[in-house]
Amino acid sequence: MFFKKKIEKKTYDKETQKPVIKASICNGEQVAGFQDIHTGAFEEIMLISNENYLQLFRKQYGISGEIEKIY
Repeated sequence: MFFKKKIEKKTYDKETQKPVIKASICNGEQVAGFQDIHTGAFEEIMLISNENYLQLFRKQYGISGEIEKIY
């Protein structure tokens, strides 16, 4: 029997950061993270190699709705 591992809840500063997916134009690689609203600096959190990783990112940080893609 398999047991689901409990997902660790994490937080981010919603006043200064927004969740984004940074996508490479060259190879299509996607990385989930947070972009500083004021400076545009990107903080990498995890590689998104399939839909399951995107769902994990959403669940860990409590993100619903669309996530903007940046290039």
